Amino acid sequence: MIHKIIIPIFAVVLINSFTEVNAQKPQEQKFFDREAFESKRNAFITAEVGLTPEEAASFIPLCNEMQKKKFEAGKECRKRDREIRKAKEIGDQMYKDVLDICLESRIKEAEIEKEYYTKFQTILSPHKIYKYRCAEMKFARLFVKERNKKK
Repeated sequence: MIHKIIIPIFAVVLINSFTEVNAQKPQEQKFFDREAFESKRNAFITAEVGLTPEEAASFIPLCNEMQKKKFEAGKECRKRDREIRKAKEIGDQMYKDVLDICLESRIKEAEIEKEYYTKFQTILSPHKIYKYRCAEMKFARLFVKERNKKK
């Protein structure tokens, strides 16, 4: 049961981490186009889940809203991770603080996801919600694979 929550959260955090890193270093890497990313993700989800135009019109904005809230919830964790990577000397207390912050952000992301899954049930069948979860994870894997090819 815990894997059903952790894997999607990890996928979103991973995607969001790449987004944050790319947004911070445009001179070193190509600029990350968040709108293009969202468009690709939305088209992928619509196709993978088999959303009707009516379902997509209701579901996709809600899905994007959830992703933005989860991204915001993980911001402090990503910030602290960057600080640790840049720090010369790191004490146990700093590691503990980062672990605590990241755990809290993952819990917050899970709460957001739970809230939105309740909303999703008013739009989609449980089968399509499950297919959505699978599509998000598949998109995350494809995104990472594609990013690794470009390096």
